[in-house]
Amino acid sequence: MSRLAYWLADARRGQEARFMKRFAPTHWTVNFPRPMMAGVVTTAPDALRVDAVFYGSGDLAGLIWEAEDKWSHALLAYETDRDFRDCVLRFRWRSGGLRRLDQTHGPTLTIEGRDAAGHARAWYVRLWNYASGGPEDAVITLDFAAIRSGFLLSEGEEVWAGDVDRMFISLAAPGYDAGSAAFAGGVEGWCELSDMRCDGAGSVLRVGDAVLPEHGLSMATGYDDCFNQTPERIVASIHALGYRGDINHYVGMSHYFRLEPLGGGFYISLAGGVLNAPCAAWHADFARRAKALGLGVIWSLSYELFDAHCWNDWKQRAEDGSPALTGWSPPSTLLSPAHDGAMSYLRLVAGAFVSIGLAAELEIGFQVGEPWWWVMPADGRICLYDDAARAAFGTALVSIPDVRGTLSAGQKALLNRAGEVLAASTAALCAWVKGVAPGAVTHLLAYLPTVLDPLAPEAKRANMPLGWASPAFDVLQLEDYDWVTQGRERLTARGVELAVERLGYPVEAQHYLSGFVLRGEDAAQWREIAAAADAAVRRGTAATFIWALPQVARDGFTCFRLNGEEDVQAFDDVSFPLGVGREASVAPAFSTQVVESVSGHERRSSDWANARLSFDAGPGVRSEADMAALIAFFRARRGAARGFRFSDPFDDRSCGMGEAPGPLDQRLGLGDGVRAEFPLQRFYGAGEEAQARRITRPVAGTIRVAVDGVEMAGGWSHAGLGVIAFDVAPAEGAVLTAGFRFDVPVRFAEDRLDINRATFAAGEAPSVPLVQIRE
Repeated sequence: MSRLAYWLADARRGQEARFMKRFAPTHWTVNFPRPMMAGVVTTAPDALRVDAVFYGSGDLAGLIWEAEDKWSHALLAYETDRDFRDCVLRFRWRSGGLRRLDQTHGPTLTIEGRDAAGHARAWYVRLWNYASGGPEDAVITLDFAAIRSGFLLSEGEEVWAGDVDRMFISLAAPGYDAGSAAFAGGVEGWCELSDMRCDGAGSVLRVGDAVLPEHGLSMATGYDDCFNQTPERIVASIHALGYRGDINHYVGMSHYFRLEPLGGGFYISLAGGVLNAPCAAWHADFARRAKALGLGVIWSLSYELFDAHCWNDWKQRAEDGSPALTGWSPPSTLLSPAHDGAMSYLRLVAGAFVSIGLAAELEIGFQVGEPWWWVMPADGRICLYDDAARAAFGTALVSIPDVRGTLSAGQKALLNRAGEVLAASTAALCAWVKGVAPGAVTHLLAYLPTVLDPLAPEAKRANMPLGWASPAFDVLQLEDYDWVTQGRERLTARGVELAVERLGYPVEAQHYLSGFVLRGEDAAQWREIAAAADAAVRRGTAATFIWALPQVARDGFTCFRLNGEEDVQAFDDVSFPLGVGREASVAPAFSTQVVESVSGHERRSSDWANARLSFDAGPGVRSEADMAALIAFFRARRGAARGFRFSDPFDDRSCGMGEAPGPLDQRLGLGDGVRAEFPLQRFYGAGEEAQARRITRPVAGTIRVAVDGVEMAGGWSHAGLGVIAFDVAPAEGAVLTAGFRFDVPVRFAEDRLDINRATFAAGEAPSVPLVQIRE
C-alpha cells in the first residue's frame, strides 16, 4: 500500500494556474454581527444572491470582495492586486426586503485601504449615485478610476482606489436606524447581482487551478466555519484538493436556527419554519454542487447549541445547577437528552436538512455528532441534573460529585440509566430521519478522549452506552483529535480497540475523523494528523476524513500518496536466525569532519549524534545447517532490501552485561502533566555530556518502568518503536525511568552473499556484514 504524505503549501510554485475576472461571483463573501444571519450563493456564472435575516434595528450585513484571498488554499487562491483603478464593474441590482438604493442607509460600497499618501482611509460610495433604473432594480456602473464618495456626488471626494484592502456593499433591513431596538420577529431580505462584468486592464487576476490526484481521504466541513463563502467555492475546493466520497458536513450549532426576541435576548424559534432562509438557501446550493461533482453528503447534527440562544430548560446542568458550557468563546451548551422539547427540535432540524438532500437527489447519510452528557473538564462534574433528567432518573438519581475515579454501585447505576436515556434519544432521532428518508445511512460520531477518558473509566456507561451497540447505527465514526495532536498514537489504537470491543462495529462499518489544527501557529500538528489518517486507512476503515476544510486552506495542507516508498523502508520484525557468540565483530562508527590548519590546529564537527554500528555475523555459521538457514534468511530479506533484528553480543541491555535490567536503569524524562509518551533511551557517559542512544527495538517482555523510583505494574504500554505510552500523562516534575533489553535494527550490508563451501570446510568462517538501520 502506498504511503500518505503531505506538505504545507504557502504559495504556488509552478502548479497550474488560470485567469479569472476580478469580482467573480464565486469569490465574494459575507459577514455580519450576531444574531442576524446572511448567506451568499452563486446563481449563474455571472450572478450571485444574498439572503439575510435581521433581528434588530442595528443589524447590518456586508457583501465583501477582498484584494487578498484569505479563504482559499494557497494552490487555489487568486493573486493579490490592491490597485483597482483600471477596473470598471457593472452589474444589475435587484433586491427586496432591504433598504432601497435611494434611501438613507441604502446599499453603500465601503472601500477600505490607503490614500495616495499611504494614510489609512475608508470611503463610502452610495450605489444610487451610479445606478440607472429604479431603487430595487437598476444597472450599476462603477469606474474605479473616477468614483466619488458621499451621499451626494457634490458633497463627496474622489476615491483613490490604488491601494485597497477590501470593499463591501452594506445591506440593511427597512427598519435600520443604527440603534439597538429588537424587531418583533426576523425580517428577511435579499439582493441579487446579475450580469456581472468587470472590464479594463486591471480586470483579470491569476488564480490557482491545481487539481490533486485522489488520495483516498474524504473531507469534513462545518457550516459555522464556512457560511461566509459560496457553496460553489467550498465544494470545488474539496474536489480540487483530491478529496472524494462523502463530505461529512456538520450543520453547526450557531447559524442554522430561527430566533425570536424575549426579555432582551433572542431564543430558538420555529416561527416561519425550522431553518432560517439564508441557511436553507446556502445548503440547497451546497447539496446541488456536491451532487454535480459526484460527492455525497453526510449531514451531521450534534446536541450542541450556541448558549446565548438556547432555552434555559433545554440545557444539561451540573448538580449545582450550572449549565453545561464548552470552552469556545462565546460558549456553546449541550442539550439534555431527557428534554422532550429539545429532542423534538433536533428531530425537526434533522428532517429539514435531510429534505434538502433529498431535493438534490443525494443518497442520504446522517450523523448524530458527539452526543454525550457533558463532564466539566476542571473538576469532573457530570451534567445529569437538569429538571428533565432528574424526572427521568427518578429514584436512580444520586450525587456524583466527580465522575473520575472509583464510584459506588449507586453511582454506576445512575450512569447506566443516563446511558439508556442518551441511547433512546439517538434512536428516536435516527428513526425520525429514516421516516423522512427510508434509505438513510445512519452514523454515530464518538469523541474517544471524552467517552474513554482514562481518568473516568466509568463515564462510558453514560457516554458510550451499550444501547449504541451494532446494529443501532449503520456506521460508527470515531475521532480523537486531542490524542492525535498530542502525539499519543497508542491511545488512538487502544481507544479504537475499546470502542469496537464495547459496541461491536467491524472495521468495514467504521469511519475515522483525523485532526484538526485549531491555531495556525500549531501547523506542525498536521504531521500527526496525516499519520493518524494513514493508520486508519491501513487498518481497513471504510472512510477516513480530514477535519476541516478551513484549517486545510489556512495552512495549505496538501495530501498525496507516495507509491513504493514502503518497500524501500520495509522492516521484518524477526531476529537474525543464528547465535553469533563471542567471535562476532562490532564496529561503532561516527562521522566527524576534521579541518587542520597549517599551524596544526584542528576544527572538528560531528555529523552524527549517534554511532552507526556495523557487524560481521559470519562466526555464527558453524554447520551446514546454519549455512542453509542463513541463505534462506538472506533470500527472505531480499538481500539488503528488508531490515531485521540483531542482538549485539556486546551491548544489548539497559544495564551492565550479565546483569538483569531494572526499572531505574535509564532515564525516560520528566513529566509535565500533558505529555504521555516517552522514547526509550540508552545513555553512554555521565551528566549533560552523556550521549543518548534512541532504542527502537526493545525485547518484548523485558521492559520495566518506574515513576519517582516506584515501579509501575500497569498504567503504561509499549506503543511501538521503543515509545512508552502512559495511560495518564505523568504529573509535572515526575521522574520517569526504565530498564529493558534491546535488539539493533539492521540489514544485510550487501545484496550479495559469498559463501565458499571449501573454505568453510577448512574452518574459515564466511563474512556476513550487517549495518545498522536508522529509525
